[in-house]
Amino acid sequence: MPVIWVLMAGVRVIHWNGKDIPEELRELSAGTYMVESVETAPALTTEDDQGLADALASLRAGKGRTVDQVRETSDSILRR
Repeated sequence: MPVIWVLMAGVRVIHWNGKDIPEELRELSAGTYMVESVETAPALTTEDDQGLADALASLRAGKGRTVDQVRETSDSILRR
C-alpha cells in the first residue's frame, strides 16, 4: 500500500508500488496536478535549519501549540 504524507498545502509525497492507485489520489478534486519523482529530499537551507532550531527552542520554553490548534490551522490551509 502506498504511503502518503501531506507536507504542505497541495504537496503530497507518495511512495508508490507502481500498480495500485492510492485512495488519497482518487479523492483529489478535478484539476491539473504535477507529479515528479524524487530520489532524495532536498537539503535544508541554513534558514530552514535555523527555523527548526528556533521552533524547538520555543517548544522547550513552553510556547508550543496544542495538537488541536495545529490541526485547525492545517485543516484551514488545506481547505483553501
